Amino acid sequence: MIRMRAEHNDKEICSLEEVSLHQQNIEKIEHLDRWCRNLKILYLQNNLIPRMENLGHLKKLQYLNLALNNIEVIENLEGCESLEKLDLTVNFVGRLSSVERLKHNPHLTELFLVGNPCTKFQGYREYVVVTLPQLKWLDGAKISRSERIRACQRMEELKGGLQEQEEEHVRRRQRERQEAHIKESRGVTSTPTSPSEQELPADRFWNTPCEFSPESRVEAHRHLEEKQRAEENKGKKPKAPRTLVTAEGRPLNINEPKFPCHFLSLRPHRHMDTSLMDVDVQPTFARVTVKGKIFQVVLPAEVKPDSSVAHRSQTTGHLLLTMSRVGPGRLLPLTAGIDPAPMTSTAGIDPAPMTPTAGIDPTPMTTAGIDPAPMTTAGIDPAPMTTAGIDPAPMTYYKKLTKSK
Repeated sequence: MIRMRAEHNDKEICSLEEVSLHQQNIEKIEHLDRWCRNLKILYLQNNLIPRMENLGHLKKLQYLNLALNNIEVIENLEGCESLEKLDLTVNFVGRLSSVERLKHNPHLTELFLVGNPCTKFQGYREYVVVTLPQLKWLDGAKISRSERIRACQRMEELKGGLQEQEEEHVRRRQRERQEAHIKESRGVTSTPTSPSEQELPADRFWNTPCEFSPESRVEAHRHLEEKQRAEENKGKKPKAPRTLVTAEGRPLNINEPKFPCHFLSLRPHRHMDTSLMDVDVQPTFARVTVKGKIFQVVLPAEVKPDSSVAHRSQTTGHLLLTMSRVGPGRLLPLTAGIDPAPMTSTAGIDPAPMTPTAGIDPTPMTTAGIDPAPMTTAGIDPAPMTTAGIDPAPMTYYKKLTKSK
């Protein structure tokens, strides 16, 4: 998703400075602190994010928009040293004391908390103005010097009332969570008994009043997802079951990802993350699962799964499987552009011994006008098999393969 949103930067995410991930139904912030260290502007509004996390390594971040999410506590922004503007409009921040954690952001000048429960507390604005002396704008209104002086004078008498209001909000949220949990458990366990209950109108969900809370937002999102999924599957025919092994136990060659392949060559997309791949080696076949799609190939010889290893090139993204053959023989590599069968069979030459009855002169080959020099002088690369067609860049260790039970 991040790479798709980086079209303005030629889809390069390491040097990305601005990205918009709004309205993507995101439920957790992840990977940004590792993939996009140079981000300066980040839009995450109108999602389902419950926590502010995995943002501490964005040292250059200047503007963070988390409006219309399910955030209840301000946290984990101490590492955003360059943060200048933070937008938390229409969230569920009720612990006003969590604002103190923004003291570690000395460049923060604008803060938006409009639509949060804490804005209804008596003395809310005065508390924020005093707690964050670096602020210049709060909820779109400029903080004057006289306002800051008056807030400092009233701070002592407001502290007690603010603490009581915050504790009351915490107790109310605990009751709402318990009610939502009970409602969810009843919805899962209860089954309709009468035909009238089974044919309830779809709009009953939207006509039922409920509290505006993080749980109600998530429930509405789940309802919309189910409705959309039902509409998409309405006119589709069910897919045939996936067959990986025949009834006789013989594995099949499969290429669902439709990766370019030649003989037993597998070339995943260069920018595809290695965590999206899963490799499984069995004695008679090798299987690579990429984002739920299976690439399976039958091996020409039996191998040892326990001693098999997978590597991936950091430059080209090519995948290399090294498998030990059962019995005498060398390693059986599954590489890009290399046929893992023995060299004598891939060259189109019959590996059986030549006999005079096959119409071949039984005299030595050197008398037939063939250069008696080693084959490496006939234009064949003497490098090992694993280097033919494989990028010489360093291979990253991918995963230790074990035999499936």
